[in-house]
This record gives sequence, structure tokens and C-alpha cells, in this order.
Amino acid sequence: MVELPPGKLRNELLREVVFPYLGVEDAKVIYGPREGFDSAVLEYDDEHYLVIATDPTLGVPRETFGFFTYHFASSDVAVFGANPRWLVVDLLLPPGTGREFLRTAMEDLHGECLKYGSSIIGGHTGVYPSVSEPTSTTTAIGVVRKHELKLPLAKPGDKIIVTAKVGLEFAVSAAYFREGELSKILPKKELMRLKRSFYFETAVPDALVARPYVRGMHDATEGGLTALHEIADNSGVGFRVYAEKLHLDPLVGKVLAFYGLEPWSVSSTGTLIAITPPENADSLIVELTKNGILAFELGEFTEEKDRILVENNEEKPFPEFREDPYVGLYGV
Repeated sequence: MVELPPGKLRNELLREVVFPYLGVEDAKVIYGPREGFDSAVLEYDDEHYLVIATDPTLGVPRETFGFFTYHFASSDVAVFGANPRWLVVDLLLPPGTGREFLRTAMEDLHGECLKYGSSIIGGHTGVYPSVSEPTSTTTAIGVVRKHELKLPLAKPGDKIIVTAKVGLEFAVSAAYFREGELSKILPKKELMRLKRSFYFETAVPDALVARPYVRGMHDATEGGLTALHEIADNSGVGFRVYAEKLHLDPLVGKVLAFYGLEPWSVSSTGTLIAITPPENADSLIVELTKNGILAFELGEFTEEKDRILVENNEEKPFPEFREDPYVGLYGV
């Protein structure tokens, strides 16, 4: 028996054991399962598409459960240019779960729905002995005008604009699940600040602000900025990234340094990668900043197919995604 590796399945496994078995073809499906595309796009009417995404929430700190039940899937809808309008939510809970946990999770989920104009239209809720930790699966659905659909595809010359949350997901999770270790380098106040930073692990507000200025967007989730490879593969382009342009929160930098990690391939959920025509780059950064979202230009997509990281005036291949250290953080 060949065991599957932990974490999100890599693209080669998806191609081999998932994508060949997708049921019947349907002309209403404009974009179905595809590497680098975290949402499906369906024909809705003559002027609109439906954008649909689904994501699980598990292995997260309990106080973040309701927040992420909304934002993991909703971020994938937002980066395709659509407001997350409808949600279908399954909540699977282990025996012994308290009523107050469920109430708090629902209150948090409800609060995010009110903030972004979303409605929960169905789902399933239950307690089962085979479930070892609270787990939710959310399907988010939005509607977008056809000419406003944003796909994670680039053209040569497009700028790579990134919101300044690279590595935040890993650092926040480490603050929760490895607090004893991190207390060696971070005082209690900094650990608490990191823990509360989970509210930034969403691409929804970033994408809704950015969409008039971009060609496409992507949420840098598991694998972080190595998502640039998927964008380049799907677009037939290369890219150049400049290490000195990377903005890393100092606390995140301390955590990554403590674990001996580079920022390029660590989980960065909520970090928006915006594919931006060069004439829009400055305006996008200004608009994001006006909305309280720090962003920076990290590089550009190129006609040459090379994927280059320029660091200390040296050119080298941009790192590939091999294994995300985030997977080993929780439950250990």
C-alpha cells in the first residue's frame, strides 16, 4: 500500500488519482477542477457566472473555528472577483463538545456573514464518535459579471503585488500550538499579538478592494508564494521575484528564523497574490493601503519561462513547494 502524504495533495497526485474521475461532462461548467484554480466557474445566465469553492476547517485553534469556517472558502470565491453570497456549512463535532463552543462558532460565523453580506443557506450539523476534533466544510458561492471574472492567469509584464501577510499563518499557528517553544524567543505580549493576528488570515477584504485593478488573484495558502509556479504554468510565462522587496512582519520573521525556515514556501493563507497590469500597480497599492491593507510589489511575470529569485544580487531558481512545515505544527 502506498500511503498518501499529509496535507493538501500535490498536483501530480491530483492528475493521477483524482482528475480522471470527475463524472459526466457538463457544458455549464466553464472551469472545473484544475491545478492552481481554487474555485469552479459555472454558467449562470447570459451576463453572469457562478463562482463556487469548498474548503475544510480543522486543526485550528478553537477560538478561530467560526472565523475560518467563513473565510477559507469565501477567500477562494473573492479572488475570482465575486462576493461570497451564499454558504453551505457542515459542522461535524466530536463527543463531549460543549453547547457553548457551538454557539460561539455560530456567532462568529454569523458575524462574518453580516460583515460581507453572506447568507448560510444549508448544511449539516452533528456529533459523531468517529470525529476527533471540530471539523467544518464550507461551500461558498458567489455571482460575478462575466467581464469581471478574475482568473489566476498572467501576461508578460504583469506585476506581482502581494499583501504583507507572508508566513503569518505559520507564525500564528506556532504561537498557539508551540507556545512553549516560542516563549524562548518571544515575550508574552508578542505571543498574544501573534495569536490575535488570525483575523488577518483572509483574502476576502483584500480581493474585494483589489478586483478593479487586477488581471487575476490567488490566495497563497499551503505552499505560500510557490503558488507563483502554478500561475506561471497555467499562463505560459516565467517570473522574477526580488528578495529585497519582500515585506515580512518582524514577529513572523522571528518565528521563521527560530525554525530555520525561508518565507517562500510556508503557509500564508490570507496573503493575496495580485496579478496586475503595470499601469495599475501603484494605484492598487495605494487603494489597499487606504483600506488598511499593506501591500508591496515583489516582482513581475516575464515572457522568458525562467522562474528566478534575485537575492543578494544573485539569480537562482525560485523554490519549489515540496513540504509545508505547517502540517507538522498542530496536534504535536
